Amino acid sequence: MKADESEMRRKIVEISRRLYNRGLVAGAGGNVSARTSRSDEVLMTPSGLCKGYLEASDIIKVDLEGNVLSGKLKPTSETPMHTAIYNVRNDVSAIVHAHPPVSTGFACAGVSLDYPIFPDSIAMMGNIAMVEYITPTTRELADKVAEHATGCDALLLANHGTITLGGSLEQAYQRTEILEDFAKIVLVSKLLGGPSLLSEDEVKKIRALKSEKYRLDLVSVQE
Repeated sequence: MKADESEMRRKIVEISRRLYNRGLVAGAGGNVSARTSRSDEVLMTPSGLCKGYLEASDIIKVDLEGNVLSGKLKPTSETPMHTAIYNVRNDVSAIVHAHPPVSTGFACAGVSLDYPIFPDSIAMMGNIAMVEYITPTTRELADKVAEHATGCDALLLANHGTITLGGSLEQAYQRTEILEDFAKIVLVSKLLGGPSLLSEDEVKKIRALKSEKYRLDLVSVQE
């Protein structure tokens, strides 16, 4: 069951502060959103405010077309990217867009992170998409991200940052943390001569866990 809106606003503020405190965003960078219980309404971080110092009253409510329904501030300029994802993924209840340094470094280098080498990454995120560079905040980018998001819960945006999706704010946030830690693992493995890939059979076994053990673990962090 989804939390009420006041609790969801507090959770968005909490997630934003955790992103800021972990160095996964800087200043006003990045954005966080979550569907309300209506499913056609979204709570969104505002534009131009530092993620480390948001208040619950700063959070904006928009519809799936991006129209502001409540709130005194301007919603993030990346609102179209969030609403485009919600429009193609009914199962997604929360989105985190961040600029984690190592993951974003891979994105800026145009180097994929879609390596089958780390069980936690495979089970918790699945495939990691690489989205070609398109000018941030544009409708074109929103449409391209939504296209890739139909089959992925974690995306690298070339020369831009990352997006992770979840059935809850906590799950979307944890996927950002895992993605950044995985990027560090890939980087170190490359420095040590290159990653050792898991077999297709092993990947299938791990993905089976995602629908069993890992599914149960993730359910425990739903709102």
